[in-house]
Amino acid sequence: MPLRSAGTGAVPRDPVHHPLFARSYARVSVALESRGMSGVRARLLAGLSGRVVEIGAGNGLNFAHYPGAVAEVVAIEPERGLRRLAVEAAVRCAVPVDVVPGTAEALPVKSEAFDAAVVSLVLCSVRDVPRALAELRRVLRPGGELRFFEHGRGGGPAMRATQRALDRTVWPPLSGGCHLSRDTVAALRDAGFELGPYRRLSIPERGPKLPPSFCVLGTAWRPAGTA
Repeated sequence: MPLRSAGTGAVPRDPVHHPLFARSYARVSVALESRGMSGVRARLLAGLSGRVVEIGAGNGLNFAHYPGAVAEVVAIEPERGLRRLAVEAAVRCAVPVDVVPGTAEALPVKSEAFDAAVVSLVLCSVRDVPRALAELRRVLRPGGELRFFEHGRGGGPAMRATQRALDRTVWPPLSGGCHLSRDTVAALRDAGFELGPYRRLSIPERGPKLPPSFCVLGTAWRPAGTA
């Protein structure tokens, strides 16, 4: 089991290294908390219990919203600058949070070790979505729950064309590998998860709709009795 806030240790080489984007993301994500994101995080995590693995924890803004029934959170974050901020957030958290380095495609945890998993604004930037979702299935116990909040494809034909064009050109290099036109719901179905309720929303909830604004918030499960 990882030590609490294990991310303070030296890591010889980070698999993800986006220092400029990490600093920008940290500032923007904090600013968005007062524009609807804090409430979304609370809804994302409400009712969780047991052991939870969070993939792509970023700067740890989810941590304050974990309910007291959660016994432990193992938070995976590959980017060193964001991981350092997550460690600071973990120290202030009311539930035990272990922050560790690792990638979504090769989670450094045992199989079937968690009651629930959380992905929050991370599937847009992983290099191999099917492999990452296969890893999530591996580490969840049969019947385990996946909570997801992701941005991706949305809007009308013109907006979707804009998202695809940005994905082919400037957006991923400028945004830490992020892609705008991925379809989280379809990816979860393809990975063999059972989809529960989900809803579409925009962030920020008011104002003009931009290419990254289109989000989905929901629940899925690893089917019971499956490998």
